[in-house]
Amino acid sequence: MRKMLANIRKGYGKKLVSIHRWNAWLVLFLAVSGLLLVGGFWREVLGEGRVWLKWAHIVLGLVLLIPVIYYLLLASKHWKRLDGKTAQKANVIFVLVLLIGWLASGIVLWQFRLAGPRAANAALWIHDLLTWVGLPVIIYHSVTRVKWLKEPRKRSVVAETRSPVGSGTITDIKHPAAVSTPQPVYTRRGFIKLAVGAGLAVTVGPTFVRWIGKSLQLPGTADYAADNANTLIPDPMPLADSSPPIGGGAEGSFRIYTVTDIPAFDNSNWSFTIDGLVDQPFTWTWEEFVKLQREVQVSDFHCVTGWSVYKNTWEGLPLSKLLDMAGVKNEAVMVKLYSGDGVYTDSLTLPQARMEDVMVAVMHDGLPIPNQLGGPVRLVTPQMYAYKSVKWLNRIELIAEDHVGYWEQRGYDKDAWLPGAKRV
Repeated sequence: MRKMLANIRKGYGKKLVSIHRWNAWLVLFLAVSGLLLVGGFWREVLGEGRVWLKWAHIVLGLVLLIPVIYYLLLASKHWKRLDGKTAQKANVIFVLVLLIGWLASGIVLWQFRLAGPRAANAALWIHDLLTWVGLPVIIYHSVTRVKWLKEPRKRSVVAETRSPVGSGTITDIKHPAAVSTPQPVYTRRGFIKLAVGAGLAVTVGPTFVRWIGKSLQLPGTADYAADNANTLIPDPMPLADSSPPIGGGAEGSFRIYTVTDIPAFDNSNWSFTIDGLVDQPFTWTWEEFVKLQREVQVSDFHCVTGWSVYKNTWEGLPLSKLLDMAGVKNEAVMVKLYSGDGVYTDSLTLPQARMEDVMVAVMHDGLPIPNQLGGPVRLVTPQMYAYKSVKWLNRIELIAEDHVGYWEQRGYDKDAWLPGAKRV
């Protein structure tokens, strides 16, 4: 074992340089691909390519294990070189925590079906937090240390190594020329550091603060209803179980995903239709729709990307009752669901659509559902991941053939069941 470690550590300086280079490219790809996967605009632009990009992100995330493990095999020798350099040691620890945290949380998100919603939700929060903290540091460090990469006399391992894995750090060396040369108080490098730090603080800081506020549910940071662009009247009057919500109020924060611009509606451009293979088609105006007898349920809401919102109090019409009102013909096998954005569709089998907790929701926690969260009317499917819970729902069609939904066409599983779901 010792001989093997000795062979691995031989020429470790050059190996550290190689590790640093590969790690930098991997982190760059993971950072860019992660931002593309999160952005709503890119979800539509990438289409099916988003699924391929997601798998590339996962695979290269796992590949990141190689430079991390390789560095850990070299770490003891490198650590000795950093004796007395507390700042450099802290930097190495910070980078390792960052990389290992990304890897561990990423693996949980990759295996979200096995991990379950609560573990995935925690992993996503950790993954995001490390990204918000880590990416600005990486950008800052990369820009401000470019010059040091070209100055071998400042490296702690002369003519051999440059940095610990992923840090981009070139540690100081007690070099005679460096000691004897007086350093000016104001330097070009100092100015660059200040400018980059200020720029990152101004551009990234507010977004990070909003993310923290919504994640911790601080007052005013998750008040989606205040920005509701829908202007339908009258407002639905909540049932007693909705106001105050019997669920106690939703726990968590919704993330706004859409494949189009978020639509907004008023009384002149909104209606709700149930048609196709039914005995009695219906089309309701908003005034008519809010008069239909509603029910209340409390359920959790889980997104396939890892986040969850717990204890939502939804008020609306069970989908099974709408089907009974219309009367389903014998030849119907599938319920096709249309979004008011004019693009998104999905479907449920008839047994799935008749599950008791599948609801055409009109209110959330005692308030009208805002357009950001899919209002005025959206589907809620608590036993399935949320891409089945069609937002801006305005049409239900009974059909005799299979229908593959928007995201299923782009690589998502047609089976959207949650782990432990009450399947039918």
